[in-house]
Amino acid sequence: MSTPVPEVTVQEAADAAAGNSVLLLDVREDDEWDAGHAHGAVHVPLGSVDPAAFQADVPVVAVCRSGNRSGKAAELLAQGGIDVVNMVSGMTAWAAAGLPVVAADGSPGEIV
Repeated sequence: MSTPVPEVTVQEAADAAAGNSVLLLDVREDDEWDAGHAHGAVHVPLGSVDPAAFQADVPVVAVCRSGNRSGKAAELLAQGGIDVVNMVSGMTAWAAAGLPVVAADGSPGEIV
């Protein structure tokens, strides 16, 4: 049984992350994360997402490349009682909106 999860736009997610009011959770694989991610995001690959590892009082914005994997992660977190939303269109849209992307080594990143 799936749990409906609210969605936010890239700009809404960026604004919330800039205000430090949410945990930006990137659920992509290691190579995708290393190539480029949002500054300040936390990396937990989808297969390792465990609702018990998150604080129930910290809202989460789930992120992936396109919004599909993060939607699955968001459903899992919601079922575990976490306040979570899914960022539609993912990091592809983040980069397309001109928002900063950083590689694992701190240099400018790219979305793969």
